[in-house]
Parts: sequence; structure tokens; C-alpha cells
Amino acid sequence: MDRQPGVSVRVKLTLSYAGFLMLAGALLMGAVWVFLLSYVPDRAMLINPDDKPDGGVFPIRSVLLETFAPRAAAVMALLLVFGLVGGWILAGRMLAPLTSITDATRKATGGSLSHRVRLPGRGDEFRELADAFDTMLERLEAHVAEQQRFAANASHELRTPLATMQALLDVARSDPQRDTDAYVERLRAVNARAIDLTEALLVLSRADKQTFTREPVDLSLLMEEATETLFPLAGRRGVALDTSGDLAMASGSPTLLLQMTTNLVHNAIVHNLPAHGFVRVRTGVRSGNAMLTVENSGDLLSPRLVSTLTEPFQRGTERIQHDHAGVGLGLAIVQRIVHVHDGSLTLTPRADGGLRIAVLLPAPAAHPAEQYRKPISE
Repeated sequence: MDRQPGVSVRVKLTLSYAGFLMLAGALLMGAVWVFLLSYVPDRAMLINPDDKPDGGVFPIRSVLLETFAPRAAAVMALLLVFGLVGGWILAGRMLAPLTSITDATRKATGGSLSHRVRLPGRGDEFRELADAFDTMLERLEAHVAEQQRFAANASHELRTPLATMQALLDVARSDPQRDTDAYVERLRAVNARAIDLTEALLVLSRADKQTFTREPVDLSLLMEEATETLFPLAGRRGVALDTSGDLAMASGSPTLLLQMTTNLVHNAIVHNLPAHGFVRVRTGVRSGNAMLTVENSGDLLSPRLVSTLTEPFQRGTERIQHDHAGVGLGLAIVQRIVHVHDGSLTLTPRADGGLRIAVLLPAPAAHPAEQYRKPISE
């Protein structure tokens, strides 16, 4: 925003200090006049030498006023100079933290988010402001870094299917004996992957905006809907689906929470054993919160690897080329949905291989979760 230049805050504070000091001096002079000079007679009075040892003439008001006024003016001028100089110095010291914050803001505006104010000293309003500003810069820097990393990963992931389609088209155009149906089928598969990735990015973007209406949602119903949808996929991959649980009321968006549940079950089915694997899905209540757990068999996973699975485009195993390999955004979307619903997401590697994922979501205020049946087992 363009503004017209104005008087600085330091000048305003300096003038305010000097003005208050002059006002205090004027009040003091007025008090001297009212309570001292007003009682002095305005005519000369002779004092009897016998009544007073010193004797002589009692001073009159006009003489005292002539003597007092120049000195009072000199004192007021001194107060003015002292108020201006002292106010300028004090205002500069008080506004120094704001100068540091302003410099940090300008650097942040220029793209340098690594700079911090870090005001020393004990806590006060300015230091609380500086600490809050540093915290904001830290979060902003982390968010920007995450967005840049996400954009780079998304560009790489989108480039792969597009480059594959371009290569297939080039080969098909240069091959006179080409099998059109085979090329079309391969192009369809690659294009489907690109569409899945784009849709996943859109879901992640909508979850970040947090523009949904909260309403009571039963996680057990969402679990049934998600597992029913994915049951054919589990059958084709030889994975046994085991579902059970109690009523688990959460507060949020049914669409986003269904997406979360579907992603968890899909991830558990895809990243499983080649045969005779299992997926267990449970719902229930813990500490007044709705809880959803998804546990699956699979390869042994290290805690370090598990800690990265919620990052975009991370996979627990090597990339698998088939129609349901996923795009590496399943758990990233789950984490964002859980976050915008004020919940918590816990990933734990199983000792026998595979993963256990637990989601805790707040219950609706009007429907405390404690009233719903027995709590889920630990």
C-alpha cells in the first residue's frame, strides 16, 4: 500500500514527552503562583524593628514577579530542551525492537525467511511481538519449503506419465507394424495414472483449504463403505479383509473422512504380502475421541522409514507398476485430512511386518463419544 510520508513515531513520542514535561512545569509554576505569590501583598509594608530583628521592608508581589518570571522562563526553556533531547533518546531506545522487527519483515518480504529477530532481555510487549514474529517466520519458512518440495515432486511425478505417453506415441508413429490395440491399452494405463495423480492433488488442495462444514459422522459406516468398495481389489490380491468395531462418532466432513478411510484401506491392501496377507480395520472410542485403526501384514519396515510415509510421494516399498500402485499421496492426504479435523495420526511398524495406523478424531460437542459402547482396545 502506497502512503503519503508522515511524521515518524519517534518524533511523535519525543514531542509527547516534551509536551508533558512542559505541562508539568507549567502546572508547577502555576502552583507556586497560586499558593505562594498570591499571598504576598502588592504594596510595600514597613516592619517595626522591634518586632523583627532584621527589620526593613517586606517584599511586594511585583518585585517578586519581576525576579521570578525570567528565572521561570529559563527553567521552562531548559525543560523544553531536556524534554526534546531526553524524549528523543528514550523514544529511540523504546522503538529499537520495532526497528529490528521492521528490518526482519523487509527481509522476509524480499524472500529471506531464514532471518530471525531474537530480541534479548526479559519479556515485555515488544519481545512477545518479536517472539510471535519469529514463530510465524519459522512456520512460514517450513511451509514454503514443504510447498517447494511438494511442487518439485509433483512436477517429477506428472512428468513421468507424460514422458511415457510421448515415448509411446513416438514409437507407435515410427513402427509400421505396430499393434494399435496394445499401444492404446498402454496409453490408457499411463493416462489413468496421470488422472489419479491429478485427482489426488486436487483432494490434497481441498483438504488444505479447510472450507468444509462440520457435522457428526460415524466412522464405522465409512469403514463399511470403504471396505465394500475395495473388497474386489483385496480379493484379486489375495488379501483377507477383517472389519469390526463400534459406533465411533466424529465431527467433520463426510466426504473428506470417507476419502481418508478409503486411502487407509487401499494403502493397506496394496502394500501387503504377495499372497495370504490380511488387513484389519477397527473403529471405536478412546478417551472420548473417535478412533479408526487399520493394520496390515507386509514387509518389515524400519521406524525411520515409517516416519517419512506421510510425506508426499513417499512409498513404503519400491514402486510397483500396476493399476493400483498408487501415486504416493495416499498417506499425505490422510495426514492433511486428519490435521484439518484437529485429530492425530500415528503410524507404527508391526514386529511381524506391515504397518498399524491409528486415527483419533474429536467427537461432536453435542454427542460425546463416551456414550457409545465400549472403548476400542489398545
